[in-house]
Amino acid sequence: MSKFWSEVVHTLTPYVPGEQPKLANLIKLNTNENPYGPSPKVIAALKAEAADSLRLYPDPYSSVLKATIAEYYGLQPNQVFVGNGSDEVLAHVFCALLKHDKPVLFPDITYSFYPVYCGLYGIQYETVALNANFVIDVADYDKPNGGIIFPNPNAPTGIPLALAEIECLLQKNMESVVVIDEAYVDFGTQSAIKLVSTYPNLLVTQTLSKARSLAGLRVGFALGHPDLIEAMVRVKDSFNSYPLDRFATAGAVAAMQDHAYFEETCHKVIATREWLAIELQKIGFEVLPSTANFIFARHPLHDGAELAENLRDHNIIVRHFKKPVRISPFIRITVGTDAECQALIAALIKQ
Repeated sequence: MSKFWSEVVHTLTPYVPGEQPKLANLIKLNTNENPYGPSPKVIAALKAEAADSLRLYPDPYSSVLKATIAEYYGLQPNQVFVGNGSDEVLAHVFCALLKHDKPVLFPDITYSFYPVYCGLYGIQYETVALNANFVIDVADYDKPNGGIIFPNPNAPTGIPLALAEIECLLQKNMESVVVIDEAYVDFGTQSAIKLVSTYPNLLVTQTLSKARSLAGLRVGFALGHPDLIEAMVRVKDSFNSYPLDRFATAGAVAAMQDHAYFEETCHKVIATREWLAIELQKIGFEVLPSTANFIFARHPLHDGAELAENLRDHNIIVRHFKKPVRISPFIRITVGTDAECQALIAALIKQ
């Protein structure tokens, strides 16, 4: 009954998330989930939260979580915004900070939700091509813009941008907001958070889904100048006063406080990623240099779609992107456990 749709709905091309199959005995390496469960302290906090207090609304300001995040990064609570996963946080970023007369700039190969947000909010945008090595060249962003956004490390390539390059970008764009989407930063990339208090035009977003194993709780946050945060709060409070429920808040606080567990699991993922990259290269793959919890790789003799389909026959799921055509030969492989990655290599050898 599309006749009842608002006009904007007809123009939208929604984001397509990675497949969440219901089949048993699958090795699921397609959505960049952490192969290790959350901290035991998170589980304890969630159990404690299952109480009579669930009849009450959660704190609309998520004050305890904001204070925890601020303390962790050496900032003030008014420099912190929290939301229902980094996707919601980013949606508020586009609405609150990136809708201007000039186009938003982001890479041509990047997180495919960015153009979706632009379509939803009626924002002009311009893509900037990665160089021949699939790297962001900040010199290419030296043009009029209504804001700049990209992941660091980039997705789906996994390639990081040095902090010095980000600082150069900030200095050349003091009249617009630069958003660094750090969903995968904890697996080996230097964070831009240390620049937040120096540059009022910098906003950094992160998620607890990846490095802290809380994809099921949906918690994300942004760090920046209080004026940037206030703009996002205005949008949030016009949309949903209670984006984080009691379980999400309790679990997120516990995860942020258990730094030892966070470090342990990150180191495990990094070690497995390095092993997997070497093993892929041994069997002929070109592997892009990743500092994420995934690897982007292609084989000279096999198309990316073919590789993904053949792996599915071995009950292994990876992510393949048909567009842009430039990356269609690649598959994106989430770093799983050692055993899962060994099974992946064994299946690829058989192809």
